[in-house]
Order: sequence, then C-alpha cells, then structure tokens
Amino acid sequence: MPTPTYDVVAPVLPEGLHNAVLIVSKTNGWRHIEHLPHSNAVLADIARSLGRKSLVTENAAIFNDAQLRRFSVVVLNSTSGDFLTARQRAAFARFVARGGGVVALHAAGDNSHTDPWYTATIIGTRFLGHPGGPDQFQSARIFVDRPNHPAMAGVQLPWAPTDEWYSFDASPAVRGMTVLARIDEASYRLGAKLAMGTHPVIWINPAAKGRVFYSALGHSPEAYDDPNYRRILANAIRWAGRAPADRASVGADCPGQPGSTGSRDCHGPALPLRDVGGEPAPAAASGTSKG
Repeated sequence: MPTPTYDVVAPVLPEGLHNAVLIVSKTNGWRHIEHLPHSNAVLADIARSLGRKSLVTENAAIFNDAQLRRFSVVVLNSTSGDFLTARQRAAFARFVARGGGVVALHAAGDNSHTDPWYTATIIGTRFLGHPGGPDQFQSARIFVDRPNHPAMAGVQLPWAPTDEWYSFDASPAVRGMTVLARIDEASYRLGAKLAMGTHPVIWINPAAKGRVFYSALGHSPEAYDDPNYRRILANAIRWAGRAPADRASVGADCPGQPGSTGSRDCHGPALPLRDVGGEPAPAAASGTSKG
C-alpha cells in the first residue's frame, strides 16, 4: 500500500456549482484503478442526466464547510483508507447533519475505514473479505428487498451481475440500516468463512439527517455500464441529493426518517427510466469539472 497522503489546500471551485454532485475518489488504501477512470466518468454523466453539475476530485481538502455547501450529495467512489483529516471528517459530519446526501460505493465500505463516525454512519457493519483466486469474480443473483424504495426503481429482475462480492461481519440491519437488496448465497461460491446467510449488498442509513446510501457493487469498470446498476446509481444520487425544499419536508411519508408518520419506503418520486438508461447526456446540462 502507498503511504497515506492528506490534502491541506482546498481546490478552486468552478463557477456555477449549486446543489451539485461531488464525486470523490481519494484513496489512502487499496486503489481500484480498474474502474476509477471509467466510473468517475459514468457518475459525472449520470449527474448531467439529472440536470446537475458535478465535480470530480481526489483533493480531500474540499471537505470544508464553505465548499461542501455548494453540493447536495457526495459520492464516495471507492474511497479507501482514512482519507480525511480530523477537521475534514468533522466538516463531512456537519454536511450530513444539515441534510447533505452521501452515495458510498464499493471500497468506501471496506475495512480500511476506521473512524467511528464514518463506520457507524456510512457503513454500519465491518467488511470481512471477498472470494479470491478463480472465484474472485462471479455472477450472483441479487434479490431486491425494497422494490418500492426510489433507489431501486426500475431494476429489472432476474439480475445476476458479475462482481467481487463483499462479505461483512453482520448484517447492517442489526445496527439500524435498512437493507434494499441482498445476494443469493446459493447462486455463487463464497466459502463457509464468508457466508452470512442473509447477505446484504445495498442499504441505506435511515437514522442520518442526510440521506446515506451504500452499495458494495462496482469492482470492475463493466459494472458501471450495467443498465440495472447505472439506474440504481442515478436513482441513489437523485434520492440522496434531494432539493432543499424536499429536505425541509423529509420524513413526512418516509418510515425511519425524522418526523415520519407515513407508510411509504421513502419521500420523493423515483427517477423516470428514460433518464438513466445510458443515453448520451444533453450538452446543455454539462458542468463536470475535475479538481
């Protein structure tokens, strides 16, 4: 592993970032060079398809109060290791506490993250490992437990993508997370040490004031071209990065959210399927920058 590095000089942000999508791929642990260039581009394209500007960066000094206020959602794209300083983590925690959304992907949930706030808020469990050798990448069947949640809208079943399948020490549901999808352990070879029984792969944290989503999928670049996964990512970014007016009313019909009295899985409409199918985004919506 490379020596961890910490950023101290914040990037200069482009003009016009408001309720934008911040895509961060900083790594102080394992670096998923296989997918990061492509997945960053796909995530930026998804932001454009949602009519949002985005910024792709590996400069963690952007985690400060003033700059985070320019964004409605932070995508942690296989960020690894404790990539934030204590001051930056505190700014990130304040971002979530005031309603900022988080979409954390793949290695953003591995065991290289040790900060208690991060592990409790973003992950909610502890990564154990994944199959190795010839079994590292396998097709496995995914069950959708919450089909009515906006993040899972439009997922076509049956679905059995090929990926590197993470196992965890316990279901995040034990620690209050809401599981949206799980892996059918009978559909792939994982070995007794990695077996979980009920094996979550996508979940949310309903206790956070901001909307927090985690997906263990996404080791290979091809994963981000899978129509189902691209749809889930678009849905999740839209759901987590709801508009300020929606933040004020969140919970009105969302069980598990502060102020909830309703029976729906979550506040807000699902993303129309035509918006997330991988078609080229209109040029007028472009606003992606790199930092």
